[in-house]
Amino acid sequence: MIMAEKIVPLTGNYAIAEAMRQINPEVVAAYPITPQSSIVEMFSQFVSDGKVDTEMVRVESEHSAMSAVVGASLTGVRAMTATCSAGLALMWEIAGVASGLRCPIVMAIANRAISAPINIHCDHSDTMGARDLSWIQIYCENAQEAYETMFLALKLAEHKDVQLPVMVCEDGFITSHCVQNVKIYDDHVMRNFVGERKSVDNLFNFENPIAMGSIELQDYYFETKRQQQQAMSRALKVYLEVGNELSKVTGNDYGYVESYKMDDAEVAIITMSSSAGTTKTVVDRMREEGKKVGLIKLRLYRPFPHGEIRRSFKGIKAIGVLERAFAYGANAPLLSDVKSAIYELSEKPKLQSYVFGMGGRDLLEEHVEHAFNELLAGKTVKEEKYLGLRE
Repeated sequence: MIMAEKIVPLTGNYAIAEAMRQINPEVVAAYPITPQSSIVEMFSQFVSDGKVDTEMVRVESEHSAMSAVVGASLTGVRAMTATCSAGLALMWEIAGVASGLRCPIVMAIANRAISAPINIHCDHSDTMGARDLSWIQIYCENAQEAYETMFLALKLAEHKDVQLPVMVCEDGFITSHCVQNVKIYDDHVMRNFVGERKSVDNLFNFENPIAMGSIELQDYYFETKRQQQQAMSRALKVYLEVGNELSKVTGNDYGYVESYKMDDAEVAIITMSSSAGTTKTVVDRMREEGKKVGLIKLRLYRPFPHGEIRRSFKGIKAIGVLERAFAYGANAPLLSDVKSAIYELSEKPKLQSYVFGMGGRDLLEEHVEHAFNELLAGKTVKEEKYLGLRE
């Protein structure tokens, strides 16, 4: 294990910008949107100070930002951006182009609610709306995870068996703007870790000229989309390989999930991002009271690790699925995936959906404790329940 060069107080956004500085991408295209803006503001300062060799492209919209990084990626260089909420929605058309053209772009997301009403605070509506765009999605609990995940995401995206873009997601304002101590590893070590991009095909390979983005109608479109599906499936294996490699640098674990006090748990909560920290605190307190509760924190959401989720919940009596998103007219997004994962278990746990924190509303410890107590008492129903909602 290589020890951290320094520990510094950083917001989640600044931690991501610091990772981008160490990666030193050739192109970053950006357009500001709260609460993402300070990522590219800080990175633009690195550009201005000559700390990176990046061509910083200041564009007129998020649609243009994604268009610029797609164009750059197709030439074989390393390209990155960041956005959230309405910015991600405006990128929608080109986000599908990025994955369809197999561009290994890394994009940081400071998760934010989707309007209307206008709201600048955190929920996961933005990235949940994009979960089927063939982008890999990784969710981070805190600033340290956001920093380290940027390196994992880049190597995962650029792996020859994957070649798909990745979203690195942190909770807007909760993680993006809160200051935490972050271990920053040596520049040389981290640049060696990511290495140079080895482009499979690119527009500047004049020895083997190719066309990219050509029209495909009934003759080949289906096959191309099947290749994306296969690449997403391969990403499950590659994610663990890259995570194991990064673990040798940091000493941290990068499994699909983090299991917290699950060995003898009777009931468990599954959640993502910063809410996992609150849940851990409640688990610790309830364990002291003799209650067998546990937590599964999901890191990798797309591709969804069905097998790992199924193994994690074997023998559990009841599961509470806590998430910051609706799927209007259907099961909430994470609930749907968890249901699918446990379908093959011969003895299925009871499931309870808990939606919380929409528009940035706080998830309090008493909310999580209430959910655990309901699970322990067997009070599960088919309908969604809500934590912190005014009745």
